[in-house]
Amino acid sequence: MFAPPFYTITTTAKALTKNTPRPPSGHLDDAAAEHVFAVRVYYEDTDAAGIVYYVNYLKFAERARTEMLRLMGRGQQAMMEREGVAFAVKSCRIEYFRPARLDDALEVRTGLVEVGGASLKVRQRIFRPREAGAPELLADILIRLAVMDRAGKPVRLPADIRAALAPEADPARDMAGG
Repeated sequence: MFAPPFYTITTTAKALTKNTPRPPSGHLDDAAAEHVFAVRVYYEDTDAAGIVYYVNYLKFAERARTEMLRLMGRGQQAMMEREGVAFAVKSCRIEYFRPARLDDALEVRTGLVEVGGASLKVRQRIFRPREAGAPELLADILIRLAVMDRAGKPVRLPADIRAALAPEADPARDMAGG
């Protein structure tokens, strides 16, 4: 049986062992109180002109939010299994400033704006770092997430999850008029 050198597959359970490397979850920028997640633009992310297709910025943002929660010890799969809750996008506002292009290295910066009883408000900004100077802002996204149970019905955010997330929220991150 073939397996890439960094994966060890047991023949009995066909499961990856605990030595399997995990994909990077990014890091927390303590100074900005934001999660930072690196993304590379691949051919599949672009249109025929090599420009990132507009909806793919939302995919980059989704990956970053997922990894932020994982890094905070609140992986989405674990939340569903243990607490029976998940997040669903209730609303999304995005403003595009510059296009990302094939092979660009991007940075998604995620910050909590508000932690409500049954929702989260998150601001995500996608940048293209520059060799000199400030990174270039490509897209600015404001997302409201609703807390849902397994049946897809709105529910309150469990107290322990709310307590873990609330200290990270900063209303000053809100977009004007958001």
